[in-house]
Amino acid sequence: PARYFDTKTTEPISFFLSGLEELLAWQPNSDGDFNISAVPLAKRQPLLHSSRPRTLVCHDMRGGYLEDRFIQGSATRNPYVFYHWRYIDIFVYFSHHNVTIPPVVWTNAAHRNGVPVLGTFITEWTDGEKLCEAFLAGGEEAYGAVAEQLARIAQHYRFDGWLVNIENTLSAAAVGNLAPFLRDLTARVHSAVPGGLVIWYDSVLPDGTLRWQNELNEHNRVYFDACDGLFTNYNWKEEQLQNTRRLAGPRHADVYVGVDVFGRGDVIGGGFDTNKSLRLIRQQNLSAAIFAPGWVYEHLGEENFLQNENRFWGLLAEYLPTHSICTLPLATSFSLGMGTSRFLDGKDEESGPWYDLSVQEIQPLYPEHQGRLSTSCCLQDAWCGGSSLRLQGTIPPGEERVAVRLFSLQMPAPPKLFLTLLYKLEGPQPDDFTVALEVTTWDSGTCFEGNPTSLPEPNGRHHPRFLPAPPPGLAKLLAACHRGSHGWTSRCYELELQDCSLRDLSVIVSRQQPSPQETSFTCLLGEVRVLDTASVAASPPQVHSVTASQLWWQ
Repeated sequence: PARYFDTKTTEPISFFLSGLEELLAWQPNSDGDFNISAVPLAKRQPLLHSSRPRTLVCHDMRGGYLEDRFIQGSATRNPYVFYHWRYIDIFVYFSHHNVTIPPVVWTNAAHRNGVPVLGTFITEWTDGEKLCEAFLAGGEEAYGAVAEQLARIAQHYRFDGWLVNIENTLSAAAVGNLAPFLRDLTARVHSAVPGGLVIWYDSVLPDGTLRWQNELNEHNRVYFDACDGLFTNYNWKEEQLQNTRRLAGPRHADVYVGVDVFGRGDVIGGGFDTNKSLRLIRQQNLSAAIFAPGWVYEHLGEENFLQNENRFWGLLAEYLPTHSICTLPLATSFSLGMGTSRFLDGKDEESGPWYDLSVQEIQPLYPEHQGRLSTSCCLQDAWCGGSSLRLQGTIPPGEERVAVRLFSLQMPAPPKLFLTLLYKLEGPQPDDFTVALEVTTWDSGTCFEGNPTSLPEPNGRHHPRFLPAPPPGLAKLLAACHRGSHGWTSRCYELELQDCSLRDLSVIVSRQQPSPQETSFTCLLGEVRVLDTASVAASPPQVHSVTASQLWWQ
C-alpha cells in the first residue's frame, strides 16, 4: 500500500493521516509496523516535570516527510540533522497534515537521547472548521472517539503525545466541547503512554473566534488548565511575559513561549538573534518553544550547515539548561546518523552519502569557549558510523591541560567502572600531547577512590587507572583496548569508587612538556564507553523466538 511503502523503491516510509475518516478508520496493521519506535525513552535528569523552565523544539520544514520519511535510511547528500539533544526537553514534529505522526527515525534518535517526541493534531481554514464541526459539535461520543484514536496511535507507534493546534473559527456548539475534548485527550494519553503529554497551541478562544493571544490570559486559560501546557504564539511583548508569569503561578514551566526562528511578524529576535527572545523568556522563568530552527538549514543553505548549526545553538547555550545521563552503560561513537562515508573500526568501508537518524548515537554536550575551544562533528574521519567528535582548542601559556566536558552524569557510582576511549590527534606534532578521561564526583566528603585510606582531591576529580590489557573475561567486550588502527589510539581504564555519585565525564588534553607559548591542538574522538563492571560481567539475556517477515531480496 502506498501509505506505507514508497511507490518507486518499495521501501517502508513514515506517513500522516488526512481527515476525520482516515483518523477514525486507523487500525494497527503489519504494514505499518516499521513505524513503531524501537528505542525506549532513555532516562535523564532533571525529570521533565521538575519546575525548571524547559525548551521545546518544534521542527517544521518544507511540509515535512522529506528524506526523513525513509525508515531504513536514504542516500541523501547534506541532509538536515538535529543533535543538540542535551539542551532540549521536548521535540515536536510539525506539518500541516491533520494527524502528523512523527517519522519513526526522529522518535528513535530523540528517545536514545532522552527526549520525548510529540506529533501534531491540526485543523485549519474552512476544511478545519468542517472537521471540527463533525467531531466537536457531535458531542461526547464523537470527540471521545477522536481522543481515543489519537491516544491509541501514540501508544502503538511509541511516541509521547500531541501538540493540538485548532487554527480555525468554531461554532458555539463545537467550541463548547473543546475544553472537555482536551481534558479527555489528555487523560487518555496519560493512561496509554507513560509520561505522555498534550500541549495546546494558543489559537481559538472560548467564543469561537481565532485570535492569537501571545500570552496566557483569562481568554485561553481554560485550555491551559485542561492539558499539560500552552505553546504561545510568537508576537509577544515583554509585558505579556510578565502577565503570563503571574497568571501561570506554580505552573510557569508549563507555558512554552513561542519563538519563530524565521522572525516572521512583529517579533523579538529570530535567526542568530534568537538569544534576545530567550533572554526575556528566561527572565520570567518560563519555558521556550523554538519554532523552525531548521532556518539554519533552509535560510543559510546546506553547505556549511554543521558549522552554522553549532553557531546557532552555541549562541543560545547560556539560556538552555542541560540534561544529565542517569543510567549505564554509556557508549557512543558520536555518529550523527548521516555521513559522506560509512566507517568501521576506523576504516572507510563504503563511500557515498547516507542518512538514517535511527542510527544516530548518543550525543554529547557541545561546549564552546570563544577562541579557546570548539566542539564539532567531523565527517571526514570516524571510528564507527559517519562522524567523530572534533575538539579544537588551545592550551594557554603556562597551563598544562584543557578539560572538555562531554557529558554530565547523575547517578550513584558503582563500585567499579571500566572506561574505554578511542581518539586520534591531528596536526603537525601529535606526539606533543596526551589524551585521557576524567570523571568527577559529588559528595567528595564521603567519596573515596580505590581503597578508603587515600582521600581524593577535595572536588572529587578522578583519573581512571590505565589498563595495558583488558581484564580476563572482558577481553571480548573490551577488545578496543588493543585495537587502535588507521591512526586511532585506544585506551582502556578502570576506576574504583565508594559512596559517591557520578557528576561529569571529561576528556583531558595535556601537553607532554610545559611551555611558555600557547599551543593549539586538534583531537578526534571516535568512541567513549563507561561500563559498570558488575553488569558487564553478567551474561546477557537469551533472545528467544525471533521471526523475520516482509523480506525483499535484491
